[in-house]
Amino acid sequence: MDLIFASHNPQKLEEVRASLGSSFAVVDLNSLRWIAEIPETADTLVGNARLKAHTVFNELGRDCFADDTGLEIAALDGQPGVRTARFAGEGATGAENRAKTLSLMAGEVDRRATFRTVIVLIQNGVEHVFEGRLDGEILRHELGEGGMAYSPIFRPVGSARTLAEMSLEERAQVSHRALALQKMRQFLESSL
Repeated sequence: MDLIFASHNPQKLEEVRASLGSSFAVVDLNSLRWIAEIPETADTLVGNARLKAHTVFNELGRDCFADDTGLEIAALDGQPGVRTARFAGEGATGAENRAKTLSLMAGEVDRRATFRTVIVLIQNGVEHVFEGRLDGEILRHELGEGGMAYSPIFRPVGSARTLAEMSLEERAQVSHRALALQKMRQFLESSL
């Protein structure tokens, strides 16, 4: 099955391919030479995923999906939430977002946090929504080199390692994105 992933992020594409497996041929916007960024102007994760998926579907008329992910930290009243990628400002790097998070969390006893990923799939013009969530905690310092932006400071419940210390294959089984992708894969396989 061919699918377009409405993203320019090569790390996300790698995770998506690892989670979906070889039954799905997934291409991203880079491989389609789609240069323009799709603005994420909604105030919810599902809203941003919907914007990206519908933009690509309306332009190309092909089955596609998009995701948006938020890190919700209890001690920060759910922040950064929908602004996770831009927590330290527009164009902020993962390192800058982590630094701001660790600074705001200095001295906090409650370290609980949840990653949520929402995927919007448009198949044959019909929208479907899938969500994955991963509970964990924010560490006091970074551990590990892998994963994406907040991975070095996020340790899932029941794990001795951060997401950044896990291999791609491990993250493809347990991450918030992987859980949402598993739901989408099950849906797609049941509709074959």
